[in-house]
Amino acid sequence: MVRPDNTRLGRKPRRGPAGGFTLLELMIVIAVLAVLTAISVPRIQQTLVRAHEAALHQDLSEMRKAIQNYTRDKEAAPASLDDLVSAQYLGEIPADPITRQKDWNTESCSDLLSAEQIPGGICDVHSASDKVSPFENRPYSSF
Repeated sequence: MVRPDNTRLGRKPRRGPAGGFTLLELMIVIAVLAVLTAISVPRIQQTLVRAHEAALHQDLSEMRKAIQNYTRDKEAAPASLDDLVSAQYLGEIPADPITRQKDWNTESCSDLLSAEQIPGGICDVHSASDKVSPFENRPYSSF
């Protein structure tokens, strides 16, 4: 039987909020989120470092290829990386993914690719970073 106040006989009417979460449920959810965050943040950081290293390898490969092509075509090594851009062997000098600057270390040539080549200029390029790769255990400047 139902009373006029819509409560059943023998039952007490509900008091308090009609729904929602208890403090314990909220604490459990927060704890689970904290554990998931603690696990995922180091992995994200490792992924970012790997991505920067892959970009460094790619940039060095492209610049070294441009230096070789310039040297073969002009029969002289470029005096600077800017020569590669002005001769359109590179669109622009990329920023070093590790230092985030266009501060590449260049290596001067002593070997000649052909008898007609004019001595001097740059023949290799390296990162200017003194940091060590956590995955390859060698400095970025030796890549």
